[in-house]
Amino acid sequence: MTQHVASMMIGCVALRILNAVTSFDAEPAGAPKDKSALRPAATVMLIRDIEDGEFEVFMLQRTLNAAFAGGMYVFPGGRVDELDGIDELEQFCDGLDDTHASGLLQIPKGGLAYWVAAIRECFEEAGVLLARSTKTNQLIAFDEDEIIQRFDQARLNVHDSVLSIIDLCRLEDLRLVTDSIHYVSHWITPVGEARRFDTRFFVARAPASQEPLHDSQETIASLWVQPQHALDQLARGELAMFPPTSENLKFLAKYKTSAEVLTAAKKVSNPVAILPRLRTNSDGKVIGVLMPGDPGY
Repeated sequence: MTQHVASMMIGCVALRILNAVTSFDAEPAGAPKDKSALRPAATVMLIRDIEDGEFEVFMLQRTLNAAFAGGMYVFPGGRVDELDGIDELEQFCDGLDDTHASGLLQIPKGGLAYWVAAIRECFEEAGVLLARSTKTNQLIAFDEDEIIQRFDQARLNVHDSVLSIIDLCRLEDLRLVTDSIHYVSHWITPVGEARRFDTRFFVARAPASQEPLHDSQETIASLWVQPQHALDQLARGELAMFPPTSENLKFLAKYKTSAEVLTAAKKVSNPVAILPRLRTNSDGKVIGVLMPGDPGY
């Protein structure tokens, strides 16, 4: 584990996501100089039911040599691309237009692109496509060899930008189930990091007829895990993750069933943007993470 990763994990136990209060563009006094412009990003927590009425969430391990979050366990997600926000995509989105989406994110416009990016990245990284067939009105099912092979190739083509998500919708007669994906939290990478992201976290039920799998390119391992079990493994040093991931696991762990999670997610309103701050020593070395409300923030 790199020194940077270790320093980020030091602050995990001090996080207080529910009580944190900060504004989107606030920079605390004395914060390190910003090194990078914010990149919009979206990530989605896929959940599924298991025995005894409980549920699991899907997680991926990023490749060890990734430029960002190498070796970390994360949820499927990534940057919002320009094509995620084209106007034509609105007609392929169920129950959500850009005006409504932007209102939920509290931005002037372009909100729908975050939902589209979450769907696209989930397909690229995990092989799960949150879309329904207009022919059957059901979530797309990867239940036949020919369909699996066709969408495996589509996954690679979307990842390589050979095929756009809107072209996939047109080609396969699909609509994106944006109305089944719920926005639950908003995190901003600390000032001073070389790569900074303005990330919106979503939650959705995983389609029963699709089996997620890491792509062996950007991600090298994957697992289904109960949220509290993932947090326990983090505490034992068995899984590495950044505070936004662990804090969203804590949100999930408050509920026993996936139905409870989705009901709670639908009620989340105007999530406060969480902007951690890097804690440094007199030599400028990062030694931890401070959250809004922490002493010295």
